[in-house]
Amino acid sequence: MREFDYRRATDVAGAVALLGTGPDTRCLGGGTNLVDLMKTGVERPDRLVDIRELPLDRIESTEDGGLRIGATVTNADLAAHPEVRRRYPALAQALLAGASGQLRNMATVGGNLLQRTRCGYFADVSRPCNKRIPGSGCPAVEGEHHNHAILGASAHCVAVHPSDMAVPLTAFDAVVRYETTDGPGELPLAEFYLPVGDTPHLETALPPGALITEVVLPPAPVAARSRYRKVRERASYAFAIGSLAAALDVRDGVVHEARLAFGAVASRPWRALAAERVLTGAPAEPETYAAAARAELAAARPLPHNGYKVTLMRNLVVAVLTELAEEAAR
Repeated sequence: MREFDYRRATDVAGAVALLGTGPDTRCLGGGTNLVDLMKTGVERPDRLVDIRELPLDRIESTEDGGLRIGATVTNADLAAHPEVRRRYPALAQALLAGASGQLRNMATVGGNLLQRTRCGYFADVSRPCNKRIPGSGCPAVEGEHHNHAILGASAHCVAVHPSDMAVPLTAFDAVVRYETTDGPGELPLAEFYLPVGDTPHLETALPPGALITEVVLPPAPVAARSRYRKVRERASYAFAIGSLAAALDVRDGVVHEARLAFGAVASRPWRALAAERVLTGAPAEPETYAAAARAELAAARPLPHNGYKVTLMRNLVVAVLTELAEEAAR
């Protein structure tokens, strides 16, 4: 690890000023991803700005019935919050599935959104990777890719986004708010992550030097009946090979509203809008759920060794939506 300058910010304005000093300045929250990447040489910041003392650690209800979540709220505190568990249970479930207790105690909401892919080629500085060195190539296309993208990828990158938390946030239309030296701004999470295209090194739409200050969840009554299901290669702490955040409002045997987002299948959490359109107004039955999954996965372009994800995600949609519908009927 090379030497770096360390600064501790005590207010938002000071943090933003420090972050604007150069492209190689990074925020330090819990450090659960950044420090690992510094140890391996993937990240080589000149300066770290410690933001853990900023007043961004609160979870509050908004006037319209949503939730405001500060950027330095830990994953553990967010998962345990009674209003999160009551109004957005899939979010609490995703956080609990996402990491060990020790990591949840350190990891922050803002850092979770900004974590980098766990692709082995990205993490190995001896190998080419278009995310690390634009134009160097993507060896995963021809190499090890069993847990890589089946949706929204390109020849330039087939890595997947690792966050569990971001999947239900995407399903529930979360908005990311930030501060820059030019003032505040916000991005819907649906626009926060950039498409891969031919620039996979550009991962988010955040302006340079921006500091995430909070995530806002709008009111979503359907989210109170929601679930996050994660499939992984072992029962203990592991990254997903496929996951689903789903919410379902069934009335008189008909789907009134549905929210779905997929995880571990694309470079960003994947909002399943085609599936939602099939579900809305259709009978709440397994045949409908399977048709919705097929509609969304029609765009899948699996690689030679990850085609199993298409079947996995189809089965996951049917299983989780069936469970939610059965609960609603009780």
